[in-house]
Amino acid sequence: MNRYSRRLAALSALLVVFAASCGTNTPAPPATSPDTRAADESAIRALVADWSKAAASKDAAKTAAFYADNGSLFAPGTPAASGREAVQKTWEGLMAAPGYALTFATTKVEVARSGDFAYDIGNYELTINDKNGKPQVAKCKYLVVWQKQPTGDWKVLVDSATTSLQ
Repeated sequence: MNRYSRRLAALSALLVVFAASCGTNTPAPPATSPDTRAADESAIRALVADWSKAAASKDAAKTAAFYADNGSLFAPGTPAASGREAVQKTWEGLMAAPGYALTFATTKVEVARSGDFAYDIGNYELTINDKNGKPQVAKCKYLVVWQKQPTGDWKVLVDSATTSLQ
């Protein structure tokens, strides 16, 4: 065997060893995360109940605390509010309306398999006095998009209410 052949054999052996060692250092495929959709749905339903209580109590700060820092509120008859501070101001304005009363409840929650987003659909009943002081009751629907935060908490990313009656 000449010098060239020995070098080629040595290089081939090194490549085989290198290739074999590369295979042992490759990370294992990521494990699939557990399916937490049922627990997440229960958590969101509980949050909606607490959120409705906060809104009924006319506590704008507590109501806005359910929103993500970059959350948006699209309330009928008001400009879009983006960011928690703007959302709180919109709630303050709504809650200051004469005769204000609000209740809402979810009818459906869907959580993404990834566990980082969900939406809930529900009904709300809003009462506000008209210009003559007579209570006007609107029974409508809403759609809320939830996002799981890095802390594991669910926060409202988008809150959009309809103006059409049920």
